[in-house]
Amino acid sequence: MVNGDGAHDHTEEAESKQDRDGEADGGEESNEQEVIVIQDTGFTVKIQAPGTEPFDLQVSPQEMVQEIHQVLMDREDTCHRTCFSLQLDGNVLDNFAELKSIEGLQEGSLLKVVEEPYTVREARIHVRHIRDLLKSLDPSDAYNGVDCNSLSFLSIFTDGDLGDSGKRKKKGNELEQIDCTPPEHILPGSKERPLVPLQPQNKDWKPMQCLKVLTMSGWNPPPGNRKMHGDLMYLYIVTVEERHVSVTASTRGFYLNQSTTYTFNPKPANPSFLSHSLVELLSQISPAFKKNFTALQKKRVQRHPFERIATPFQVYSWTAPQVDHAMDCVRAEDAYTSRLGYEEHIPGQTRDWNEELQTTRELPRKNLPERLLRERAIFKVHSDFAAAATRGAMAVIDGNVMAINPGEETRMQMFIWNNIFFSLGFDVRDHYRELGGDAAAHAAPTNDLNGVRAYGAVDVEGLYTLGTVVVDYRGYRVTAQSIIPGILEREQEQSVIYGSIDFGKTVVSHSKYLELLDKTSRPLKVQRHNVLNEKNETVELCSSVECKGIIGNDGRHYILDLLRTFPPDLNFLPVEGEELPPESQRCGFPLQHRHRLACLRQELIEAFVEHRYLLFMKMAALQLMQQKANKDCNKTDAPAITDASAESSADTTQAGKELEESIPGLAQAKELAETLVAEDGSDPKSREVVLNACKAVGSISNTSFDIRFNPDIFSPGVRFPDDSAEDVQKQKQLLKDTAAFLVSCQIPSLVKDCLDHSALPMDGATLTEALHQRGINIRYLGTVLEFVDKTPAKAQLEHFYRIGISELITRCAKHIFKTYLQGVELSALSAAVSHFLNCFLSSFPDAVAHLPPDELVSRRKSRKRRNRVPGGGDNTAWASLTPSELWKNIASEAQSYYHFTIQCESADQVVEKYGLQKITLLREISVKTGIQILIKEYNFDSRHKPAFTEEDILNIFPVVKHVNPKASDAFHFFQSGQAKVQQGFLKEGCELINEALNLFNNVYGAMHVEICACLRLLARLNYIMGDHPEALSNQQKAVLMSERVLGIEHPNTIQEYMHLALYCFANGQLSTALKLLYRARYLMLVVCGEDHPEMALLDSNIGLVLHGVMEYDLSLRFLENALSINSKYHGPRSLKVALSHHLVARVYESKAEFRSALQHEKEGYTIYKNQMGEAHEKTKESSEYLKYLTQQAVALQRTMNEIYKNGSNASIMPLKFTAPSMASVLEQLNIINGIIFIPLSQKDLENLKAEVQRRQQLQDLGKSEEPVEDSPLELEDKIPID
Repeated sequence: MVNGDGAHDHTEEAESKQDRDGEADGGEESNEQEVIVIQDTGFTVKIQAPGTEPFDLQVSPQEMVQEIHQVLMDREDTCHRTCFSLQLDGNVLDNFAELKSIEGLQEGSLLKVVEEPYTVREARIHVRHIRDLLKSLDPSDAYNGVDCNSLSFLSIFTDGDLGDSGKRKKKGNELEQIDCTPPEHILPGSKERPLVPLQPQNKDWKPMQCLKVLTMSGWNPPPGNRKMHGDLMYLYIVTVEERHVSVTASTRGFYLNQSTTYTFNPKPANPSFLSHSLVELLSQISPAFKKNFTALQKKRVQRHPFERIATPFQVYSWTAPQVDHAMDCVRAEDAYTSRLGYEEHIPGQTRDWNEELQTTRELPRKNLPERLLRERAIFKVHSDFAAAATRGAMAVIDGNVMAINPGEETRMQMFIWNNIFFSLGFDVRDHYRELGGDAAAHAAPTNDLNGVRAYGAVDVEGLYTLGTVVVDYRGYRVTAQSIIPGILEREQEQSVIYGSIDFGKTVVSHSKYLELLDKTSRPLKVQRHNVLNEKNETVELCSSVECKGIIGNDGRHYILDLLRTFPPDLNFLPVEGEELPPESQRCGFPLQHRHRLACLRQELIEAFVEHRYLLFMKMAALQLMQQKANKDCNKTDAPAITDASAESSADTTQAGKELEESIPGLAQAKELAETLVAEDGSDPKSREVVLNACKAVGSISNTSFDIRFNPDIFSPGVRFPDDSAEDVQKQKQLLKDTAAFLVSCQIPSLVKDCLDHSALPMDGATLTEALHQRGINIRYLGTVLEFVDKTPAKAQLEHFYRIGISELITRCAKHIFKTYLQGVELSALSAAVSHFLNCFLSSFPDAVAHLPPDELVSRRKSRKRRNRVPGGGDNTAWASLTPSELWKNIASEAQSYYHFTIQCESADQVVEKYGLQKITLLREISVKTGIQILIKEYNFDSRHKPAFTEEDILNIFPVVKHVNPKASDAFHFFQSGQAKVQQGFLKEGCELINEALNLFNNVYGAMHVEICACLRLLARLNYIMGDHPEALSNQQKAVLMSERVLGIEHPNTIQEYMHLALYCFANGQLSTALKLLYRARYLMLVVCGEDHPEMALLDSNIGLVLHGVMEYDLSLRFLENALSINSKYHGPRSLKVALSHHLVARVYESKAEFRSALQHEKEGYTIYKNQMGEAHEKTKESSEYLKYLTQQAVALQRTMNEIYKNGSNASIMPLKFTAPSMASVLEQLNIINGIIFIPLSQKDLENLKAEVQRRQQLQDLGKSEEPVEDSPLELEDKIPID
């Protein structure tokens, strides 16, 4: 009935709205049975390795033998072995066999580790593995952004692990030892924003040196006669004791030979010592190696696994310390072999990416185990492909790849590397001339990627898309695609059998493609339509014209060029003679955009269709009511409503709302309408109702609700046949309505969500996400900011406005930086980047660029060669940029791209006018453009010298966009778990979410953003159900994962730190809780500054913990800051502010300053009384507390009078000065962090009570913060208390 996509499951991630049409779920029951199948019980085997005691290992029947190999290579006592086989009763086990398929393997079996002879490949793997062990604590791979390493600092703040394995924190009474004073820059009101604390020093990273040098020897490869003695390769090693040795790797193992730097003598040295493992050999010849290697492995094994596991996609750090560059044979070898010869996967050849990407799609998916296997394979190949494509794109821009058309000029060149096709984002051969030239060519790849993502999510069998990755690097945009088999041998004209290669002048179609694309048309809302080709014949399509269908030599049906999967955005596409709806016109649309490829986002299409569906139901219901009313009269005025409503969507919603309020029976009528719509339409009356409603909302069908878009409307060059003129007219109207819907519904709803704090962007990335979730493109940023500016409650949106301005400015700077970099040659790169940053951020008025000295010499050489590498500009125009010129450009870019006016001529004016921070701008521009800078304190405000020198620019990284394949089953479990929790069934919810976690791990491996969300919710549930240690363990994983996968200062990481602090406090680890909160506050100051609603929550947390450890003055600084921020963003009458007043009053009470305490509590009482009435329990509690404070104040006054009157011999009543109990502090912490149940109804209350008694958990869960009738139980995120 609805567009086949359950238009009513609101999910957090808009992307997850995938269509699961193809595969019926078979309900939850079957799912749960299938899950049981997967989790076959594990069993234990004994492992006996040479020279160690046998030990037990828990394994599962699903595992492969290879996974036991991996475990042994990671274990402390067996990590130095790589070349061995596992044997059961003398039989060698096959590495790729599953354990359950091995005969005789059962509980208690003994597996022997048997050393095998080396080959060159095995010897290399061994050396590489030893090098990895030596480098295991060294963060340089994370700084350099290689091998999916990334940073994590949590362990510094928790002194190692929080679980039982870590050093247990002292409980309770030993508060005195805690030093609670934070560094100066973390205190409220501090203006200092240092950068160095972003990466605190980890003492474990001071590497314990085991060897000075380990490299390949210059004597490689062994000559023939030595090869026949079993020599595989030679290594050159310098030990810590300065002993230089040459080692032979032979088939039997490693031994010292007698070669020196200049003489080759392969004979074994005396005394000869042959060892199967290089570690054993080195331990023999170097005592320091033996000692340090053992210590290093101990430390390595103690680290939390999440600090070491590779992430699925590379995360880059925008800051890094100065790292010493050490000799490293493996790194050197990798750099020059590009690891292509090092076949990790398919022996003897490079990977055929296209084949891998497509075969994984073809795997069966009938039941859960099959789907998991398929999704895991798809995910793995995608992340490998993204890594290879990124590496290739960088090689292309750095000029290390030969073009396939070397004769053409640089912009036109195309490249193939490692079976991936690379092209640059320029308008070659005037392909995009009518669409906006280079600007269109730059936008097309991301549009195409969105199309690939959308078709991939629909996942239709038999329809294939290309692996696509878009990489921005050094100012160039590179598209990397997998290669359709046979495409390079043929001309494009011959191979395209569906679509158009010239934007619609010539068009062809193909029945098989229509059949395949038809399956996607419902979920993607694409309308089948006819266009005219060059001979004026009608051709039927089910996609935009430039979507091309090519059958590869493998017989698969591929579609490519999906840049117009979604319909055009008329707000940014002025068309002669077309009028936009008034809502759009009022905002100044249509505006001219850089190119004509501006499309609506998929999220917007979904939201619009859902909006229209509700409208459709209302229309049908209203007509039914009228029919009832007009039983006797003729039904004349029913259609009248519908005609009126067709005029403007916005008015209909208004009308609908008013009608709803005025007609009591509308709800029943709606139910009636739903049943009626579900019928087959045999009853003529109901058919008429549906027909009218369909017409009113622009449905393409007359018998059911179905809205689809024709993506070719308004495409230049596309012509439609005359007989579909009416259709085209309808489609044009639909597009105008959608454009108006974005402006009149989505932007206001975003602003409303920010006002009631259900959306809390903290930085550019989270702001972008908030816009995208509601289907608003970033090009609307100017419009959104203007809307905020006109909002009456502008003061409460100050944080949003500031983040928006900073995003707009850094995006403009990024656009300028892109073209700026294209003209810089490699040798001048760091000078150019530092010069740009000086112009952008430094107060120094005349930033002068330093040209590298060698430039000046080589100028004389005549430049005859025409084609250089893409990234090899030879001009020095970049050096003439000045700060004032750059800011002029930024202002004009803001005007022309975002249609937004910035009246500022320098960084300082912007900072002053909009309240921005330079460090935040630096972070935003670095993250957006891939710059990595040296971590040190920068003096932005000096007027005498520039802030940056070329030594401060350490690296420039690629910014990569790719498809994120989803784990669909896991996600369904996660959602149903969330739903259960919201209904108050915590235990069932918890089980489902645990299940989801297993499935996520099954598909994604251990590290992934979605697993992070899963762990956070799980920790929250553990906490609510009273299992604090389990909550701590899960939340610790969530923090580590967020640091590793999203970044150490990502807003999500900040939130995770706050949750972890709460669970630490509940576990009695007070000093750790404080350290974590201080870390969160520091990160937040860097990311968005102090003036942000979330800061109020953070400061309330800090204040409460400090109150608990009796640091009253410090506590007040934080709580009073929280109070002022809450008053600003929630309005002075909000319940949040009342709570803030109460918290401040409690601290004053502890300080015995009763007058101040009374003052604050009175404020709180007034708010409660006005908002909730006298009778509400909150008001009563507050009034009780006021009485108590008054008594205390009176008692204190009496005592003081007594002292004055009688001098020192007064009889003094002992006053009650109580340090707050931990329980009371924890109770307040729970309240401010939204860990409260909000009762839904009497019935649910009974459920909850039963639940509470059953668990004997936190006593005060039943306390409600406010009487709310039907708000769901939210545990996922903070509940808005007002």
